[in-house]
Amino acid sequence: MTTVLLIIHLFVTIALIGVVLIQRSEGGGLGIGSSQGMGSFMGGRGTANLLTRTTAILGTLFFALSLTLALMNRGTVGANRSVLDAPAAQAPVVPAGPSVPTR
Repeated sequence: MTTVLLIIHLFVTIALIGVVLIQRSEGGGLGIGSSQGMGSFMGGRGTANLLTRTTAILGTLFFALSLTLALMNRGTVGANRSVLDAPAAQAPVVPAGPSVPTR
C-alpha cells in the first residue's frame, strides 16, 4: 500500500512542478503557456483559471499524500527507517564519512 501511494505521490509531484512552470507570472517568468500556443484553445483568462484550479487541486493532493505517507510510517521501529525500506530487509547502519586513523 505504501509503495502505491509513493508512486502516486511521485506522479502528483511531477505534475505539480509542470503546472507551476507553465503558469505565467506577473513579470513573465517561465510562462510557457502564452496566448499563441493555447490561445486557439482557450482565452488568456480561461487558461489562467484552469491552471490556477489545477494547481490548487494538485497542491491539495500533494499535501494529503504527504500526510498519509508520514502517518503510515509513524509506527515503524527505528528512528532512521525509510519509507522505501522493506521490513524483512534491514541493513546494518554504517556511519558515513572518511575514516581517520587515530594515533
